[in-house]
Amino acid sequence: MTISAQSIVRRVIETLQDNTSIRWPVAELVRYLNDGQREVVLYRPDSMVTNAAVTCVAGSRQSIPANGSKLIDVLRNSAATSAKRAIRQTNREILDAQVPGWHQITGSVDVLHYTYDPRDPKVFYVYPPATAQAQVDVVYASYPTDVVEPADGTTYTSVTGNISLPDIYGNVLQDYILYRAYMKDSEYAGNAQRAQAHYAAFANALGIEMKATVAVAPNPIGNPNRQPIQAG
Repeated sequence: MTISAQSIVRRVIETLQDNTSIRWPVAELVRYLNDGQREVVLYRPDSMVTNAAVTCVAGSRQSIPANGSKLIDVLRNSAATSAKRAIRQTNREILDAQVPGWHQITGSVDVLHYTYDPRDPKVFYVYPPATAQAQVDVVYASYPTDVVEPADGTTYTSVTGNISLPDIYGNVLQDYILYRAYMKDSEYAGNAQRAQAHYAAFANALGIEMKATVAVAPNPIGNPNRQPIQAG
């Protein structure tokens, strides 16, 4: 079952007790919903996991698809002419030390290793460099698709489409929208506390902390070349 954006907006309106959508127009709540989806993916890239075959460009430098926000893993070779062998992550410093000119060696349809820096989350490098015929299976976090904003002055029934995130994030998105809504009226008694409470619920549901944001980075514990990522 996929949760509709309309059902989330309706529940938010009921909580706000703004059934005529005067104080918080529906289009505004939909904008908060879209912001909330992006916020979830920021903290939990695993919420929008996509597994896809990526055709390489010739050379060592590769990128995830345009709809991706962060690489999670590179799994195997997948071109029809490849050996379908697994691809292992390695430490770039080892390659740089042992084969300083590795970026310029002859390309191959079969990739053996890849390196990745979480500070450049959309890019990875392959060894040996790939040919234009190489193809690899990658796992990455993709961007959510925005829900279309309805026209000004309309009711929640004009909201169409479903959320991009899995159903389990429906309540999380409600808390985020309520946080933003109450922040708008934080000068009124109690609303600042309500906003904080809803953001706390949002954060607790996601387990927001730095180690959670790097948990899916391509640094598997079983990799002997693993470089630890420090949280904070």
